[in-house]
Amino acid sequence: MSLYEHIFLARPDVTQQQVEALVEQYKGIIETGGGKVTKIEPWGIKSLAYRIRKNRKAHFTLLNIDAPPAALAEVERLQRINEDVLRSLTIRVEELEEGQSVMLQKRDRDDRRDRDGGGFERGGRFDRGDRGDRGDRGPRRDRPRDDIETEASEEN
Repeated sequence: MSLYEHIFLARPDVTQQQVEALVEQYKGIIETGGGKVTKIEPWGIKSLAYRIRKNRKAHFTLLNIDAPPAALAEVERLQRINEDVLRSLTIRVEELEEGQSVMLQKRDRDDRRDRDGGGFERGGRFDRGDRGDRGDRGPRRDRPRDDIETEASEEN
């Protein structure tokens, strides 16, 4: 049997329970076709890079599948018919990932950063401290030119 990573996008106005029902339906079809679903990862509602059928967001779900090609072809056929599924993508892989996918790892990392205070203490732009006096750098350029000329004439 072949190994696949399958992602499908469901409309944002369907509930999470309806998305889970779709997953169970597709899982049943794969199992009756002689395969098995090794991992199911609901990624939640995410923004799309561009509109798909007038939708800006979608429910993303990843399935790791070990099945014959005929079973997966049937799932893809049913997804093309279903109005709740916006898009799907199937990729054949050499081996399936164990543990969390990169998307869930990113979400966990973002959640930790939000909990810890936004990352100000991690060496970003906000830890530079006071830059000190401008000293020998001359007048600021964001002031109008007539102010600079007035200062220059006052100094002479």
